[in-house]
Amino acid sequence: MIQIGDVVVSFDVLREKFLCDLGACKGACCIEGDAGAPVELDEIAKLEEVLPIIWDELSPEARTVLEKQGVVYTDCEGDLVTSIVNNKDCVFTCYDEKGCCYCAIEKAYRESKTDFYKPVSCHLYPIRVGNYGVYKAVNYSRWDVCKAAVLLGQKENLPVYKFLKEPLIRKFGEDWYAELELVAEEMKKQNML
Repeated sequence: MIQIGDVVVSFDVLREKFLCDLGACKGACCIEGDAGAPVELDEIAKLEEVLPIIWDELSPEARTVLEKQGVVYTDCEGDLVTSIVNNKDCVFTCYDEKGCCYCAIEKAYRESKTDFYKPVSCHLYPIRVGNYGVYKAVNYSRWDVCKAAVLLGQKENLPVYKFLKEPLIRKFGEDWYAELELVAEEMKKQNML
């Protein structure tokens, strides 16, 4: 692991390759799992603000959950996460005509209907950030539904941290990311990656 400021980064974030292959996975990371996506406290207001904008994109089941429970809940581990439908699907998911899952919030953002991209934990996936007192831990999360993304990342030789440059900057800032790149380059020179 390496440390940049108060953030500890797993070597896997620098070594492993990853490039989303939506055509292969159909957005499974938004509809599989045992809980919703982690949400930061300051994101709750943004989720509630964007809700009227995306309401018509959401399934009737998702609307029912949102009306009863709201945009987030506390999961069995005590984490604040997006509400889910059918014990797995994020309430903000939608489907296109080909059966591919997408995020209604991200779609609204791309259509310039909101300035909120989506929860940063979603934007960072397959990276997960853990909070450990004064330190944050940045880890690469391996999951079967992303096998195609790993293969495509290997083919394109794209490390996880480069694939996730934009969300890493969103979370930790440009200076932090620039330092991460410098560390990665130095490690490559020393054949550590």
